[in-house]
Amino acid sequence: MQFTATIPTPEVQAQPTAATKIVLAGKLFDPYTLELRENQAITICNDSGMILEVAPFSNNGTGFASFDGEVIDLRHLTVLPGFVDTHVHFFLHPYAETSWEDQVTKESIVERTIRATVHARSTLMAGFTAVRDLGTEGAGDADIALRKCLSGPGAIIAGPRYFCATRAIAPTGSYGPKSSLYVNKEGIDGVTGVEVADGRHECVKAVRRQIGAGADWIKIYADYRVRSRVSEVSRRVGAASMRTFDYDELMAMISTAREYGVKVAAHATNRATIIPLMRLKVDSIEHGYDMTAFDTSAVEILEEYVGHKTKYVPTLAAYYTMSQGQGEIWDRAVNTFKAALELGLDNIACGGDTGVFAHGANALELSLMVRLGADWRRVLRWATLGGWECVRSMMWEGDAGKVRLAQVGDLKEDPRTIGDNEVPFGAVRRGFIADLIATPGNFATDFEGAVSAESIQFVMKGGRIYKRDGLPLV
Repeated sequence: MQFTATIPTPEVQAQPTAATKIVLAGKLFDPYTLELRENQAITICNDSGMILEVAPFSNNGTGFASFDGEVIDLRHLTVLPGFVDTHVHFFLHPYAETSWEDQVTKESIVERTIRATVHARSTLMAGFTAVRDLGTEGAGDADIALRKCLSGPGAIIAGPRYFCATRAIAPTGSYGPKSSLYVNKEGIDGVTGVEVADGRHECVKAVRRQIGAGADWIKIYADYRVRSRVSEVSRRVGAASMRTFDYDELMAMISTAREYGVKVAAHATNRATIIPLMRLKVDSIEHGYDMTAFDTSAVEILEEYVGHKTKYVPTLAAYYTMSQGQGEIWDRAVNTFKAALELGLDNIACGGDTGVFAHGANALELSLMVRLGADWRRVLRWATLGGWECVRSMMWEGDAGKVRLAQVGDLKEDPRTIGDNEVPFGAVRRGFIADLIATPGNFATDFEGAVSAESIQFVMKGGRIYKRDGLPLV
């Protein structure tokens, strides 16, 4: 079969023929317009992996007959930007296999790192071309070395773009693992699930230390089950999530990270924790399932969220997996998410807390959102462009970021110059990096089938093909 296309722009024509490849998309999802555009030819630079042009083509002509580069025929598939999971833990595997405490205290750092490399590959093959890892959970700074192995043209292993938060931060006594013998000590055998910090000075020092180690993000446990040790005699008290840091400590960590140009994610489940964090302009709220109060609906409380730039990452998949879709916490998570939909809240990103459940099953978060009433087009936006808007660096934010984004079409955001994690992704447009996936599924009639790992037939990251015709190439 031969094809015709629109005449390439001068920049595309100037490229030597063999220096580019073309992907022919039967349909192409645009997260900016929420449209599926038919018959789109995507021209990609082989050296940089950047998209040079997106233009319509016709099936009836001969426009590509003389093209010497590779033509990738995906006319039978729907092409879209690679998915972004904004909340993973590559150094964890499902709790149904091994409990969190046993993973952290009984699996060696070597085993956990090897598992992380397997998780990275499974994630990429499921169509997730970028992730944000919000804590190694006792594996120290191992994510920094993993990021190096995943990045650049000489990457040692296949996996997504990898944004790190290293150790995460919590105050004394709040996080695990907790010894049953030495109840007044942090951790077990020297292993702690987070970096412990108390008071403004320690909090600032922890942030500086993690940024100095190479963290892309700072992750704060702003509330947690601090009194878990009383669960044997008072279950509701032991299970209750309560604020961990005071306002001054939170302000110290967030402002310090800001000074270094680093974003902050907060584990926060309830309103009493979330409202102060929003006032401090934290960049993302993880979980946020308990936004109800005895005298106030979730909709009324979430109205305070409207107008803020803080991303809401509901992690529905983790709660669904742990509860099998039943129980009080799941019901609260559902009510909060539905309230967000009722308000038309759009500053949402897709992050499943993947690791609690299997890596490679990341799309469960997207599926649950649609099951609970979200429009599939918006879910695809939250999982692509919305994911990039969440994880991208501070250099893309504010007025300077707007100017930079407006100039993306000038092809200046070359990964060979600025690095893998600084390139724009999440959309298929000129100047964005070619992170592409494709599925034969129909989003409107069978969304879950369309986004499942088994349906992802094609995966490209940075212009390089990692999966084709449903088969991994690495």
